[in-house]
Amino acid sequence: MNQTASWRDEYQFPANYLTVDGHRIHYVDHHGGDGSEPVLMVHGNPTWSFYWRRLLNSVGESGRAIAVDHLGCGMSDKPADYPYRLQNHIDNLCCLIDELDLKNVTLMVHDWGGAIGLGSLLARKERFKKIILFNTAAFPPPYIPFRIRVCRWPVVGKIGLQGLNLFARAATFMATEQKGGLPKVVADGLLAPYDRWSNRIATYKFVKDIPLNKNHPTWDVLANIESGLQDVAQWPIMMVWGMKDWCFRPECLDRLQQHWPQAEVHKMANAGHYVIEDESEQVQQLVEEFLSRHRA
Repeated sequence: MNQTASWRDEYQFPANYLTVDGHRIHYVDHHGGDGSEPVLMVHGNPTWSFYWRRLLNSVGESGRAIAVDHLGCGMSDKPADYPYRLQNHIDNLCCLIDELDLKNVTLMVHDWGGAIGLGSLLARKERFKKIILFNTAAFPPPYIPFRIRVCRWPVVGKIGLQGLNLFARAATFMATEQKGGLPKVVADGLLAPYDRWSNRIATYKFVKDIPLNKNHPTWDVLANIESGLQDVAQWPIMMVWGMKDWCFRPECLDRLQQHWPQAEVHKMANAGHYVIEDESEQVQQLVEEFLSRHRA
């Protein structure tokens, strides 16, 4: 008798933990090579390191692939009284980079992972060499989609996101161009850590941390990250974009290209926000080729 497929079948990585300020941060460290040029994968909201599972396997098979779960996400601790600001996540990632003594790193980011990862890269610039981005941003938001603004409404937003998990559930079909949404085993995996109110605190806090104006503390953090992008414009950079993303729309890609005109760009015409799910085989090939071309 065949057993029912489980998301755990696609995510069979040993758990590693780093304790920062009394809270455990989970990360995957998968390596089959010498680890001299690690790839650091940084997720956004409402995903976790499960989102990187295929690239963790392919990159880690002959090299070293590391994927973090931000505090409040995935298998990391989810404290109720934590601020969950962008700067907190940047500082935590810097702690992981320092603890593992990572060098010659390729940064790979998606969604909020762009601001978090690039914020950490600019703070630890000497440790990084290359950048790969998927549908993300690293600047104060030029627009807020209505579907995101609704999630910020008092009472309604908190009940919807943290109480009913509507944000993460909706993403399994609104963030992909696959007919009928993501396959059940994938949706189950993305939702697994966010199974109750207390475990969805970061999902809600990430949305609340989107700055609407300059008075929000995260606005300046994002502005400072954008001001530093020019410093790495000559690095090997690849941007892979799902062109049907309604959140991180093509305007975000255009703005990044203004800072990085020499970056390698691949536009996935039929992919949505979860571009790695929608174009998994092509993405894997692009990543492997990019890493091979720019190996030290």
